Amino acid sequence: MSSILQGFSKSLAMTVLSEIGDKTFFVAAILAMCHPRRLVWSGCLAALIVMTVLSVLIGWAAPNLISRKGAHHVTTLLFFGFGFWSLWEGFHDGGDAEELDQVEAELDADIKKANAGANKESDKVDDAVKKQRRPFLSQFFSPIFLKAFSLTFFGEWGDKSQLATIGLAADENPFGVVLGGILGQALCTTVAVVGGKSLAAQISEKFVALSGGVLFIIFGIQSFLSSVEP
Repeated sequence: MSSILQGFSKSLAMTVLSEIGDKTFFVAAILAMCHPRRLVWSGCLAALIVMTVLSVLIGWAAPNLISRKGAHHVTTLLFFGFGFWSLWEGFHDGGDAEELDQVEAELDADIKKANAGANKESDKVDDAVKKQRRPFLSQFFSPIFLKAFSLTFFGEWGDKSQLATIGLAADENPFGVVLGGILGQALCTTVAVVGGKSLAAQISEKFVALSGGVLFIIFGIQSFLSSVEP
């Protein structure tokens, strides 16, 4: 099994390049423009931490279900597959604007549906007053926190970055993968909440996709050339 530092560095680099400009990145950015940033940041990051830990546990258990050599070969194929997938997206995808418009449309539909039953503006004021009187911890179970958590968790489930984390944990030190993944998620979530929409307008989605694709292929080559403990 590789060192914690190697698993940490691979997981950190993979997470940052996979999450910048991702759908969940835009979810955090748009929610932060409409709701308190603290609650949005907490809800999104909590979901990503849970997803990272679950993915690492699945990857860590994989060598116990199949041979370590088999898990290693599967991980190598995943790295190459995700690498070429990211390169293809970089050359053919519509970019940030298209995904941003899609996320905004979905969230706008949710907001309209949620506000359909609203009656008076005074109800909103009363809700805000009640919210300020809540204990600090109870605010983290508010509808805003739960919405940010659920949108991020289910948006990340089955995503390329989750599958890559599973493969990485099967081949690298799981503690390093967890630490690198959580740090990378925290950095990306913070950037999204503070100024994700403006950042997305300045960074090319093509550049991010191509960089991620090259990184995955490098991981695949390294995994292919490395030896496997029996």
